[in-house]
This record gives sequence, structure tokens and C-alpha cells, in this order.
Amino acid sequence: MTVDEVKITRSILDAYFEELSSSLELDVAIAGAGPSGMVAAYYLAKKGYHTAIFERKLSIGGGMWGGGMMFNQITVQDEGKRILDEFNVGTRPVGDGMHVANSIESTTAICLEALRAGAKIFNLISIEDVVIRGEAVAGLVINWSAVELAGLHVDPMVVMSRKTVDATGHDSEVCRVVETKVGGELLTPSGRVAGEKSMWAEEGERSLVENSREVYPNLYVAGMAANAVFGSPRMGPIFGGMLMSGRACAERIDEDLGK
Repeated sequence: MTVDEVKITRSILDAYFEELSSSLELDVAIAGAGPSGMVAAYYLAKKGYHTAIFERKLSIGGGMWGGGMMFNQITVQDEGKRILDEFNVGTRPVGDGMHVANSIESTTAICLEALRAGAKIFNLISIEDVVIRGEAVAGLVINWSAVELAGLHVDPMVVMSRKTVDATGHDSEVCRVVETKVGGELLTPSGRVAGEKSMWAEEGERSLVENSREVYPNLYVAGMAANAVFGSPRMGPIFGGMLMSGRACAERIDEDLGK
């Protein structure tokens, strides 16, 4: 076998741009490949929706990679365990309806199954802005993360989508763009991003699924972005609510697209 450097390079370019080009018009675009974004992508892709995630960092998984304070274990409650069971992630009980799981196994298993379901994941891509049609979000404005980090003035490009999910975590970046640049009024009590409250695991877990819903026409929130937008507490290294949030967000999008 002859190893040809140009052939290697061309193969990578051709394969990548085939995937990216086929993802410029989506049913659902998801900003952020944390656990909630990947779980949402998994359920949506399983339903047959053309779904892609755009992740700013090199790695996927958000905060779940690091477990609790860099100890690579996470906890989930019974309902979260049932979702991990669907991804064939091993867990063990620790009492009172709680279970512990390896954070690396959990992250990689969810990512793999989302990809196998048909979702695409593009890492090292940042969200600069949203596309607006009338008074609704119609897509994401994307650029290479390296451009953002270097502070370069390079024009971005666009991905169009029927529905968009802000799964960018604590910063709720897409919703903040809508709030500041679009001047849109979010479907929150104040009409704005409320900002997350300090840690209260039980209350944060309770509110997360309820908060995982449409927050502006065609824009949904999932994961910590949902609690940050609605002003609910953070939870720490318990991830059942994050998993349930992704599933709930996918179910609500499926219901709305079905209409």
C-alpha cells in the first residue's frame, strides 16, 4: 500500500464537507454537545429528524466529562438511570434512589448512540448569531472557534433550521443573542434571561424538565441553559435532570413539528 499525503488530505476534506454541506438545512440545529444536547439529538434523530449539533470545544460532553470536581463519576436518580440504561451505561446503586456512573463511559456512550441514530456532531464551531425570519429563529450563524478565540474579523456562514435548541449550558448563549441583538422578548416571566441561581440540587433537578421548552418562536432550551434562562438553581454533578431535559426537549420539538 502506498501512503499518499495528498490522498489522505483530500479524503478528509471531501468527507467533512460532504457532511457539512448536507447539514446546512436541518429540521433541528442544536448549539452545544453537552449531555442534554446529545440526548435531544439522539431522540430526534431516532424519530427521523435531520439533526446536527454544533459544539464550540474540541471535546463533546460539556461538564459531564469532568464528573464532580474532576472525579470522573456522576450521579443520577432512578429516572436518569433508565435513560442511561437505554445507552447501555453501567450504573450501581448508592441508596435512596440514587445511582453512580462513570462520566467518561456515560459521555462516550451517549455520543456514539446519537451518531448511530443519524445525528451529526460538528466540533470546534462557535455560534455567533441567529438567523431571524419575521419574529422567529430560523437558523444559526456559525464560525470556526479558532476565529473567535483569535479575535479575527472573519465573516461567518449560516445553517438554517426549522427548530433550534440552545444547549450551551450556564451561559445560554443563543438566548442571550436573541435578547440582546434581536431585542426579542423571551417566554420567561421577565421576558429576559433570568440567570441561574446558586446550587440547590433537588429544586434544580425538579425544575429542569419543566424549563426545557420553547422560549422564543422556534427556539428551545435544554440542560443548564434552560435553568439559566428561567432563573432556576444549578444542580452540581447529578445528571439525571440533564438527561431528562434533553429527552423532554426532543419530545416537545417532535410534538410541535408534528403539528
